[in-house]
Amino acid sequence: MSHSNTNARTHALALDAADPLRPFRNEFLIPKHGDREQTYFVGNSLGLQPRGARAHVLEVLDKWASEAVEGHFSGITGWMNYHGLVREPLARLVGAQPQEVVAMNTLTVNLHLMLASFYRPTAQRPAILIEAGAFPSDRHAVESQIRLHGFDPATDLVEVEPDEPNGTISLAAIERAIATHGPRLALVLWPGVQYRSGQAFDLAEVARLAHAQGAVAGFDLAHAVGNLPLKLHDSGADFAVWCHYKYVNAGPGAVAGCFVHERHGHAGLPRMAGWWGHDPATRFRMAPQFVPAAGAEGWQLSNPPVLALAPLRASLEQFDRAGGMPVLRAKSEKLTGFLDSLIRQRLAGALEIVTPAEPERRGAQLSLRVAGGRERGRELFDYLRDTGILGDWREPDVIRISPAPLYNRYADVLRFVEEVEHWRGV
Repeated sequence: MSHSNTNARTHALALDAADPLRPFRNEFLIPKHGDREQTYFVGNSLGLQPRGARAHVLEVLDKWASEAVEGHFSGITGWMNYHGLVREPLARLVGAQPQEVVAMNTLTVNLHLMLASFYRPTAQRPAILIEAGAFPSDRHAVESQIRLHGFDPATDLVEVEPDEPNGTISLAAIERAIATHGPRLALVLWPGVQYRSGQAFDLAEVARLAHAQGAVAGFDLAHAVGNLPLKLHDSGADFAVWCHYKYVNAGPGAVAGCFVHERHGHAGLPRMAGWWGHDPATRFRMAPQFVPAAGAEGWQLSNPPVLALAPLRASLEQFDRAGGMPVLRAKSEKLTGFLDSLIRQRLAGALEIVTPAEPERRGAQLSLRVAGGRERGRELFDYLRDTGILGDWREPDVIRISPAPLYNRYADVLRFVEEVEHWRGV
């Protein structure tokens, strides 16, 4: 091992030893690769399982076994209000008031529910603005909503093209697009973090620009929740949707989240209604008239899937014990910064970092292109997987590496760099 490698390893181990979040790694189940732990960088796709999730799931199963239907009403974990157990910690996680958030459904279901209420196109304002290369589910959803209302996505789906060298989008480009199409815009739907590039956006400014043109501002925060500190209430967003299976570690297909700003919580907006969104004080009178619950909970449809909510409880408890997003973000900036600096110092000829260099314009994820094109990129991705280092691949040519501050170490980052060097023959 060279002197520089020895210094890097010493530095990484020192950073890990001083890490205040170090104990949380032991609270996760880390897959094995042979006789050692896998080096896992895919928290942006599926977070690792918190050890506490099993106990919460078993508690629900045990209550079901011993109490059956009476489990809806007994104790603080009674199923009638089980979704309420995550309300306040979820509000803390996303910077909202408790009545502005609800855990329900899955992300794209929630997006359709929000579009049903907030996308109210007219002949003069039929358009929705998104980023070019948006996650396919978002694009499918907005295109289908445009068609559902009798308009044409060819003219009424506006896509903002990247204008920066690595395929990222400047705030100036967003501002120009919103200003250019402003009189026709019904809604701006923007990501908190763009899934392929890893670029983070100023949500408050995007909301301000949209509102200045008379458009609704909504956000898909799939890659932002649990990754970046959010201030949804203060941002002025009209609505937001997200999932919990990525950085929030609530399990595959986990119950998703939804935000509706308090100014809309009592506004009587049109919505796709279901009985669990009915005012709980009168829900069980079974009257035919729908009286929406106050706040975001008024958009619920059916009673919540309690078994699926149980792992989310465990995860949100971890976030609170860790000190919340400011503490996680502080480590994340250092951890991702360490990865960034090692790549630039030691792998500049092999890897190109697509994600913006400025910490305020990215989260935990670095998106990487491999010199030599797609075939060479797949070769490296497969090599890393076979050595027990797991990132993920996004077409056409991006490897995403996402060090999650709750369970990734600086030593993990160094191992990634060392294995890429080994692959190159350095």
